[in-house]
Amino acid sequence: MVQHLAILDDYQAVAYDYAPWAELADDGVDVTVFTEPFAGEQETVDALRDFDIIMAMRERTAFDAGRLRQLPKLKLLVTTGMANAAIDLIAAQEQGITVCGTGGSAAAAPELTWALLLAFARKVPFEDQRLRAGHWQSTVGFELSGKTLGVLGLGNIGSKIAGYAKAFGMEVIAWSPHLTEETAAAAGARKVSKEALFREADVVSVHVRLSERSRGLVGEDELRLLGPKGVLVNTARGPVVGEAALLRGLNEGWLGGAALDVYDVEPLPADHPLLTAPRTVLTPHLGYVTAQSYARFYGEAFEDVRAWVRGNPVRVLTV
Repeated sequence: MVQHLAILDDYQAVAYDYAPWAELADDGVDVTVFTEPFAGEQETVDALRDFDIIMAMRERTAFDAGRLRQLPKLKLLVTTGMANAAIDLIAAQEQGITVCGTGGSAAAAPELTWALLLAFARKVPFEDQRLRAGHWQSTVGFELSGKTLGVLGLGNIGSKIAGYAKAFGMEVIAWSPHLTEETAAAAGARKVSKEALFREADVVSVHVRLSERSRGLVGEDELRLLGPKGVLVNTARGPVVGEAALLRGLNEGWLGGAALDVYDVEPLPADHPLLTAPRTVLTPHLGYVTAQSYARFYGEAFEDVRAWVRGNPVRVLTV
């Protein structure tokens, strides 16, 4: 019996460049690739109701309990990465759906974070556009050396960012709910309170996982402490930062700027107010979008599908 696999959200149409999906025909698997996002729940369900296997690229398409209930044929859901806040693992397990994950890149997201900060500090996007329009040296940037970086969430990515900051001659302070002074010191940072982080830092970089506890963790109070010369960098998840407060700070001038890779709604709508907000550098969630990351994501997703079809699932996230 043929089983049907949907590869979702292949925005760059590169899925076949990173894994030999055609070989799954030998295992009785027919592959369909979707390169555009679905408009909403109903469109998602209508498009996927006849698939036995789905491969999701990070959190581009959500699979909550409601959507899963409307996909009765679904038996295997593969996510890139070993954690995905957009998949209800409990609902999947209750419905008899196996969920498998993949490894990822330890370098991709930290490097993109630092690229955003440098681009903001030296006005790279603006100067690129001005140079192409025939102008020369329009702005005055600032140096990172001697400034203070506040790391919100000193996990694997946050620790790498702390190391980058030290290499650039910055002082590093850090806060996360369970951070100890010893852990902070091991990463080259000084542990401070959350309030002190935003009050003392010139730049705050966000690196906490999205959860109900972290949703809205950075609000107007924190952004006002960061102040009219402070910069917020967010490559974690959009909802960690209160979007309305962020927009007010940028438009009213009491926040110095923002460099963002993540948003409350993705892809970002064409009429979204962040696109016209002042003092911003924006990228379309590129944190994990590298050739090395995709090679592991797609390669191990292919392995997950083949192993499950052959009766020996690997990297299983459901019990």
